[in-house]
Amino acid sequence: MSFTLIQKGFIAAALMNIGGVLTFSRGFTNTALMEADPVVMSSFGLLMIMVWGLAYLGAAFSTGNIRWLAGAFAVEKLVYVVAWGLWISANDLGAVYSQDLFAGVFYSIYGLNDAVFMLFFAWVFFRKQHNSH
Repeated sequence: MSFTLIQKGFIAAALMNIGGVLTFSRGFTNTALMEADPVVMSSFGLLMIMVWGLAYLGAAFSTGNIRWLAGAFAVEKLVYVVAWGLWISANDLGAVYSQDLFAGVFYSIYGLNDAVFMLFFAWVFFRKQHNSH
């Protein structure tokens, strides 16, 4: 796989974080989304997810070795996957859907989305290993 594919992967991660938050939070006005998990998905938490998206975008255009950066991103995504798994196992997703469709869809997919990008970032980390000393 080429740098172009890696670059596109980082851009896709950025778009998912930034666009996903703006869409599902309806521009930070969807209180059902924030109330369902007020710790991880507070307005501050959602803003920080967008900041991570900006970091992915910056990495997409980095010309240096991004191995350790990709590793950090993989760990960050692992934290969100675990948080999502704990949330899913302890909450009623149907109740979230009955309160707000966007919030329900968001909580149905965000952990799976993060798992995909976690694997991508881990792949970049291990793939780039031979280029570092």
